[in-house]
Amino acid sequence: MKKVYNIGVEATLEVIGGKWKPVILCHLIHHGNIRTNEFRRLIPGISQKMLTSQLRELEQSGLINRKVFNQVPPKVEYSLTPYGREMEPVLNLLCTWGEKHIEILIDNGDDVLLMQRDEDIAVKQTS
Repeated sequence: MKKVYNIGVEATLEVIGGKWKPVILCHLIHHGNIRTNEFRRLIPGISQKMLTSQLRELEQSGLINRKVFNQVPPKVEYSLTPYGREMEPVLNLLCTWGEKHIEILIDNGDDVLLMQRDEDIAVKQTS
């Protein structure tokens, strides 16, 4: 049976939807190759089970590579594929919009804290 999308964003959300996939992809954009334990440090709210699941789904979608090094203890690194790199402008726009939204929440008196701005992470990566 043919898969039908009513609008293009449905296909996008099918691939990167959920709480963690865009966060994982953003970290790969800014940090390059990342090991599993580094993800746990960068994304403290994610469980190991959820991280593993999300990484597998992103790999199956062709957005990330998983490289296993033959050593003891085992070492696994994740990186963006060229196809995954194409998500960078989309994710950058989401980050920018989110930062503006947080500013509005703060202006409205909400108790909100942004730990790192996207541009701060990008600056650290290039320096």
